[in-house]
Amino acid sequence: MKRVNLHIRTYLDILLFLLLVTIKVLLYGKQMESGYFSYFSLFSPVFASILIIIAISLLFSNSRRVKFLYLCNIIITLFIIGDLTYFRYFKDVISIPVLINGLQLGAVKSSVSTLIRLSDFLYALDIILIFPILIKFKYANRFELSRTLKLSLFFILLIFSFSINAKSFYDLSKDQPRLLTTFYNRVYIVKRLGFLNYHYLDLYNSLNTSISKNTPVSKKKENEIKTFLQSNSQDTSNLKGIVKGKNLIMIQVEALQGFVINSKVEGSEITPNLNKYTKNSIYFDNFYYQISAGGTSDAEFMSNNSLYPAVSGAACFMYCGNEFNAMPKSFGEAGYETSAFHGFRESFWNRNVIYKKYGFNNFYGEKSYNIDENIGLGLSDKSFLSQSVDKIKELNEPYYAFLITLSSHFPFDDVNNYGDLNVGQYENTLLGDYLKAIHYTDAQLGMFFDKLEKEGILKDSVVVLYGDHYAIPKDHVTELAKFLNKDSLSDLEYAKLQKVPMLIHFPDESNKGVNSIPGGQMDIYPTLCNLFDLPSKDLMGKDLFNPKDESVIFRDSSFIDGKYYYMSQTNNYFDMSTGQKIDENEDLKSKKENALNQLEYSDEILKHNLFKKFGKEN
Repeated sequence: MKRVNLHIRTYLDILLFLLLVTIKVLLYGKQMESGYFSYFSLFSPVFASILIIIAISLLFSNSRRVKFLYLCNIIITLFIIGDLTYFRYFKDVISIPVLINGLQLGAVKSSVSTLIRLSDFLYALDIILIFPILIKFKYANRFELSRTLKLSLFFILLIFSFSINAKSFYDLSKDQPRLLTTFYNRVYIVKRLGFLNYHYLDLYNSLNTSISKNTPVSKKKENEIKTFLQSNSQDTSNLKGIVKGKNLIMIQVEALQGFVINSKVEGSEITPNLNKYTKNSIYFDNFYYQISAGGTSDAEFMSNNSLYPAVSGAACFMYCGNEFNAMPKSFGEAGYETSAFHGFRESFWNRNVIYKKYGFNNFYGEKSYNIDENIGLGLSDKSFLSQSVDKIKELNEPYYAFLITLSSHFPFDDVNNYGDLNVGQYENTLLGDYLKAIHYTDAQLGMFFDKLEKEGILKDSVVVLYGDHYAIPKDHVTELAKFLNKDSLSDLEYAKLQKVPMLIHFPDESNKGVNSIPGGQMDIYPTLCNLFDLPSKDLMGKDLFNPKDESVIFRDSSFIDGKYYYMSQTNNYFDMSTGQKIDENEDLKSKKENALNQLEYSDEILKHNLFKKFGKEN
């Protein structure tokens, strides 16, 4: 009995680590799951993933093993808290490239502080109360296994854990082919394999991606990509070249979500100016954002390149050395002066580097503006847009001017400077604060349009305006449902709300109306190529005035094809009109495969800088 007690006391750290970390990871899994959840189904991969760490710990002496497990517990806990915080905003989990780009969080720390919850720190309770006690134990004088036995146990536990994991990995691969190689839906991996297995895979994929960048893509894959790009080139007729030679002013509006358009709160229009311009323009009312981890930078990447965002991290960092067939470059070759405008730090999202690669002649960042009024993160939209008109007047015609607003950035907490919109029952809620923020930005956009008209700019310019991404995170979905007079929102209803406004205002309002073709930010560049009669080579989106199909593909491989919505996070198909789940058929299976292929082609183009290679071959 004494010997048994000695063994228990000697390996108490392992037993506690196994118990406490298993509980943490299972509870984390429950918080990440939006629908049906089973602790039982997740237990096996979670248990196996923790055994891998325990197996490694057995290679150390008793005293060092305790410290190793304690350190692992701290790291796991920090990742759990970080993942949950990240998920509440991005609806995704952290990856290695996101961590590498993590310095960007410094400028949006107010967003992070709003998302993190006091209850998250309960995950650290065992670190504070239990494991420090174990550190004080003197294990050196207790039962110590021989080196041979330690190695034997190490291999036995490793083989045992890998065997358990193998079944979980195999089942997931059958359910979602290519998921473990493409990593297109990280949340689904966490739900099926657990937190630790996901991060093991993420580390492996990040290392593999670094290696694959230096490994030439196969000739077969290159030809596949070339064939797709050629077949996707636009065969346009409707509105072709209708604004050739005109100026282009494109505005990307921070967190402008579609549900606010033509909506009221306490009897007042939330966006009266945008409501007016949706009627005087071609308004796309079925237009979705398609961003990934790069947030705002992904939106500007897609709209200017018609390539999908990086599978993990932000393309503006990871591929800033690439060559692009970007819209500024295309306009520049057509004799346009091309300029980008944003009243924030030039280095944020690597804009001072990546804009040059896109082909912008000029970038007017924070240093180019008089910072005379701050709202939210930085220069107010009122000051930014007013000063930008003065800068646009100095551009040589024809020009392409790309502007990005800032004041309506999450967490919408500068309410004292947003104006006096009465939000009634939504006062002091995230939704209410957002309505005030976007109402303020709408007022400044109205001022901007009026100033363009007064200066005589509007009559010779096409104005494109769109939202970059969602405003209301999913953990505030009850507020959004209430605003829409619903008790709750189903997964499909929430997905259908992930639309952003997009309008094209023509000189003299020569074209206007509503276009309900399903579209996304990938489609902006091809659509403008048609209107301005620019080459539409090597673009992955579609021309919204001459669509070949009605598909919209998202970074996680979800897609819309006009009639159906495939939701990859739950691996379900829905009828868009009835909301009912439907079974997969051969046609939908083929469309799912096509979505995966397109995402893969875009990834290969980025990873291997293929546009540079294709350019040399032409």
